Amino acid sequence: MATSIRLDPATEQRLDQLATRTGRTKAYYLRELVTNGLDDLEDYYLAAATVERVRKGQEKVYTTEQVRKDLGLDG
Repeated sequence: MATSIRLDPATEQRLDQLATRTGRTKAYYLRELVTNGLDDLEDYYLAAATVERVRKGQEKVYTTEQVRKDLGLDG
């Protein structure tokens, strides 16, 4: 799927320089950034959404004692 993005001039210049110096395309580096960065973005934004639900009382939370008991870790 083709997708277009707008970069600020400084970022585009850095990307141009990297591509020129390494002989790879800008598209290559953009794919690398998306592929390698998507896990981090998912982790961050999904965690932030969960924290917000916890703050609003919409997400169930457990104490350490409850978890240990439920897992049978307390003897």
